[in-house]
Amino acid sequence: METIQNGLLTVEVSAMGAELQSIKDINGREYLWQAGEKWPRRSPILFPIVCSVNNDTYRVEGKEYHLPRHGFARDTEFTLISQGPDRVTYALHESEETLKVYPYCFNLAVTYKLEGNKIHVIWHVENTDKRDIHFQIGGHPAFLAPGCKEDEPLKGVIVFDNKEQMQNLKSYIDGSHELTEIEAETKDGVLAVTDETFADDSVKFHKSQTSQATLLNPDGTPAVTLDYRCPVIAFWSPYKKQAPFICIEPWYGLGDHRGFEGEFKDKPYMNHLQPGASFMSEYTITIG
Repeated sequence: METIQNGLLTVEVSAMGAELQSIKDINGREYLWQAGEKWPRRSPILFPIVCSVNNDTYRVEGKEYHLPRHGFARDTEFTLISQGPDRVTYALHESEETLKVYPYCFNLAVTYKLEGNKIHVIWHVENTDKRDIHFQIGGHPAFLAPGCKEDEPLKGVIVFDNKEQMQNLKSYIDGSHELTEIEAETKDGVLAVTDETFADDSVKFHKSQTSQATLLNPDGTPAVTLDYRCPVIAFWSPYKKQAPFICIEPWYGLGDHRGFEGEFKDKPYMNHLQPGASFMSEYTITIG
């Protein structure tokens, strides 16, 4: 476990999955779900897939491989590359084990950098293979829902930068989805969250409809704001478990839609890198 801090925030990160473990403000208020039986994670990194491939099976040049939901990075030990008072970088590359389930050579670096009351989460994927590689990547931070307690009904308010009517993908409680778009339950850019919001698993907005989401305190002030440039943003909390958190998930990728049996490279929102090329992006978490 490594700790970075400045005058406003204290953040802890684990080498396992390069996963955020804690976000506290100057008053000691915790903003991140601290794991538990209702969900054992806090802020996993999704790589090299987001969501699921059908039947945990995908194809590369006709050969079948198997990956569990959200890939292997979240359950793999990363290596600490560098650390300063207000930033830390972890890295992961291919191994004998990863090549069995993902047939590409790569470097994945994850950096957390503090700037005032902001946390920059930076992803850097490098193709170290001799052929093109294909991947998806995403975040899955679980933020405590302000004013909610465990074993009580979930409630929260999320405000978007897009005030127009948005569309989300039709999903199912098993995590799968169709490409059918339905009207999101937003009004003037506001989503009122309850347990029933997640009756069909996550709420997924694609096609870059929004670039900012703010989770509000009960008094209407911002608790947590995420800024992102990714094509997909998802929201999730475990249905009917009365868990006091809401995940805000920036994704460069999307799971297989029902019935998809194509090549891995043709999955929705797939990222492609030629040999020696790299991908870099980030999202920011603003506290308060």
